[in-house]
Amino acid sequence: MVNPILLIIIPLATAFFIPLLAIVWKNGSRYLALLAALANVLIGIKLLPYVLEKPIHVTIAGFKAPIGIDLLAGPLGIVFSLIISITGFLVLIYSIGYIRDESINKYYTLFLLLLTGSTGMVLTNDIFNLFVFFEILCISSYILVAYNRDEHGLEAAIKYLVLGSVGSLLFLIAIAIIYLKLGTLNMADISDKFDALGGSYRMMVVVLILSGLGVEAAIFPLNSWLPDAHSSAPSSISALLSGFVIEVALIVVMKLVYSVFHAMQVLNALAVVGVITLLVGEFAAFRQENIKRVLAYSSIGQVGLILLALSINSKAGISAAVLQIINHTASKSILFLVSGYFILKTGSYRYSDYSGIAKRMPVSSLLFVLAALSLIGVPPFLGFFSKLQIVMAAAARGSTFYVSLVSLVLLGTIVEGAYFLRIAQVLYFGRQQDTDSGWLETGNAAGIDMESVGNAPVSAVIPVLLLGIVVVFGFLFLTNLNGVTGSIAGEITRALSLASLF
Repeated sequence: MVNPILLIIIPLATAFFIPLLAIVWKNGSRYLALLAALANVLIGIKLLPYVLEKPIHVTIAGFKAPIGIDLLAGPLGIVFSLIISITGFLVLIYSIGYIRDESINKYYTLFLLLLTGSTGMVLTNDIFNLFVFFEILCISSYILVAYNRDEHGLEAAIKYLVLGSVGSLLFLIAIAIIYLKLGTLNMADISDKFDALGGSYRMMVVVLILSGLGVEAAIFPLNSWLPDAHSSAPSSISALLSGFVIEVALIVVMKLVYSVFHAMQVLNALAVVGVITLLVGEFAAFRQENIKRVLAYSSIGQVGLILLALSINSKAGISAAVLQIINHTASKSILFLVSGYFILKTGSYRYSDYSGIAKRMPVSSLLFVLAALSLIGVPPFLGFFSKLQIVMAAAARGSTFYVSLVSLVLLGTIVEGAYFLRIAQVLYFGRQQDTDSGWLETGNAAGIDMESVGNAPVSAVIPVLLLGIVVVFGFLFLTNLNGVTGSIAGEITRALSLASLF
């Protein structure tokens, strides 16, 4: 059987090897990065059947937990490793034609470090190593946001860095309290001993970690960095940040809440925060004209929906949340990747300037609309079934509290549908409602010659098409997906224990 540690070693080692390869083969980094991501995809596929039967516990350097550092590759770890590596592989294909400047070796090195940090976060069973992988993820993200080296990118990266550093500090303080009071960093051992902490210390640790990881997870009100960062980064990086980075932080923090800290008393508060995050994101997206800021605020709304589902305190809710994460990863990656070429071809970030662009970029425009419909929750796309499962899980709790929250979710969905349909109208019919002058031909008003706009290259269309298959035909595999997401829900809700590892 393949050792799960390779999922971390391969992208990490490749990231350090790329600068050496660049000495003899300047453009070889893109192909080496592709091979590393593909290797992780194949390893994840190989491991998935095993971990669905029984989690794989990996002891590193021969020292058993709680003394040594270990990995726990269960359904959560391997499925999210697959989400990370598959999305990363497809975005790397997209990057072949999209990233063409002098700094491509730095780009691919940082790209692989981002994959390494994300994968390490979902596999590690040591809370300090979780912090280390979290920092690898954050630092590579900060630099990639500023990759274009323009004013907006640098400003967004600095804002992201400042808020992220505060979050990292809060996370580190929580780890220090845990080690000071419990004398261990192993998550299973912490789970066994956590109730021995005094009530005030337990709540302090939970709040610090929720706040620390909540910055990266884009939970309101800790998400002010996200719209600038996601809209200023290259679209390939925006696809990663929205596609799985914020979701990895969110699923890890909820895993800690459930299986390590047993902090069920905070779930109702998190459910309310989730709905507030959703409404803030959707209403803010409705007001945007910059296509990438629309998508960035939409991601905030989706985070709120996922947080609500994770906070329902039932396996059905967590299973639905994971299915929604899969849908969001595929759909939002499509939207950012397609918008990247809308921007490149027109030179404009304003979606009102894409008047009738569907005639010149029919495949890209169609995939954009299909991904948007899935996010809205229109049948028969995958997003319909994930949202339906969230509503059913909330309704199954049988309380007025959750029914009220679901009602607000439906309000957010209406707003989401309104702004996505407005964009689709511009793409296909070339007209947008202008409150001052009635119907306005926005493309002509902007002076963009749509006749000069051509299709996106094959290297950009292929990954978007493959992601589109997940969005459009994912419902055909709903039974299998529910089986996998149910296994993840079982792992999250089951308290970790040191005895169960051996």
